[in-house]
Amino acid sequence: MAKLSLWSPDGAMIERRVRANARTETGTYIALDAAGIEAWMAETLRDFAKLADVGAIIPVGHGAAAAIIRDDRLACPPLDYENAMPADLRTRYEAERDAFSNTGSPRLPDGLNLGAQIFRLEALDPDLARGTQILPWAQYWSWLLCGVAASEVTSLGCHTDLWNPLTGVPSKLAERRGWAGRLAPLHGAGEVLGTLTPAWIARTGLPADTEVHCGLHDSNAALLAARGFAEIADSESTVLSTGTWFVAMRSPKDAASMDASRLHEARDCLINVDAFGKPIPSARFMGGREIETLIGLDTRRIDIAPDQPALLAALPDVLASGAMVLPSFAPGFGPFPHGRGRWIAEPDDPVARRAAVSLYAALVADASLSLIGTRERLLIEGRFAEGQVFVRALAALRPDLRVYTGKAHNDVSYGALRLLDAKLPPAEPLELVQPLGVDLAPYRDQWRQEIERMEEAA
Repeated sequence: MAKLSLWSPDGAMIERRVRANARTETGTYIALDAAGIEAWMAETLRDFAKLADVGAIIPVGHGAAAAIIRDDRLACPPLDYENAMPADLRTRYEAERDAFSNTGSPRLPDGLNLGAQIFRLEALDPDLARGTQILPWAQYWSWLLCGVAASEVTSLGCHTDLWNPLTGVPSKLAERRGWAGRLAPLHGAGEVLGTLTPAWIARTGLPADTEVHCGLHDSNAALLAARGFAEIADSESTVLSTGTWFVAMRSPKDAASMDASRLHEARDCLINVDAFGKPIPSARFMGGREIETLIGLDTRRIDIAPDQPALLAALPDVLASGAMVLPSFAPGFGPFPHGRGRWIAEPDDPVARRAAVSLYAALVADASLSLIGTRERLLIEGRFAEGQVFVRALAALRPDLRVYTGKAHNDVSYGALRLLDAKLPPAEPLELVQPLGVDLAPYRDQWRQEIERMEEAA
């Protein structure tokens, strides 16, 4: 989903617009609807210009997309990362990838490794390797608005295969393939690249001096937002961002406490890079997608406030019956990528099913946190932070942590705003999570035993 939000200098949201994702068929692959987003963005910015004197624009984008440009236009439609890669190309690409120890980028399905997308596009059109520049997705939009091409470390360091997060330089793969030389010049996430082009001033009615900042990766914007809270700040902490993806990003207290060799490539661990170039041990799973698969499209039934008392009340019967979900309902992702998701003692009651699914999300999150060495503090943010069974079960599973939730639904925007003003206070305080008053260790032990049996039988 594309989003645009308008904020006051003191951090108050004035307006927010959203646009459902759309895809376009090129004949050989499914592409992102760059033209549709651009037209919607121009219309929305024109509306925003009537509401406020816009002084700055900060693009934020997901990490598994890039734009290849030639001169002043796209050289090809940007590829959608959910395209399955042809088997022959996948084999050839795998033979060229660098080791996980060099890039912190695990082998991911489809086009989630950005290098795989570029490899595929160049196989379709070898001319793309000549006279073009490669821009991460967030920086495509800053280039479009101001005409200055840039790259940025949070976007390059997001399981792209293009970056070495420990040395802060392009990967050997990027060098061998000639991609390193075609990456747009590196800029800081908060750096001003320029002002709006005359064409965009005319399209939007925005002021001519509106500054366009480089921008950054969305999960890293959430990490910046978390650091705006005194409880998190520069302390040892992990932020668990929840949405379609559940992404756990740990900020180690010091470099010595991060042991990259303990990260499991095969269990969806990776090393992200924060806005200041520091490596961030991370783990992820497709939590929102799995919840959607398990309970249907209306995932709000997990986290909306009116349903929370009923979900909590259903929990004792769920535990007593042994109802549980085994991973994974998003094959290829998460700490159990090879698992074949299934129910044990699936409840007939829909409320009990949703409570069991919430427990499942907490158990998978617990496994991901353990993989990256989470300690001391955990902040759960994003839409599922309001699911009481989920957050309180996770707090019960991790009594070694102080677990917080944030009420803000605009954490990514707040993180981007902190690039303009690092002292900008959060709109609302964090809440300390009260763990469930039940021992979940036996349930977790049974869940893990079932997973072990499943993996042994595979």
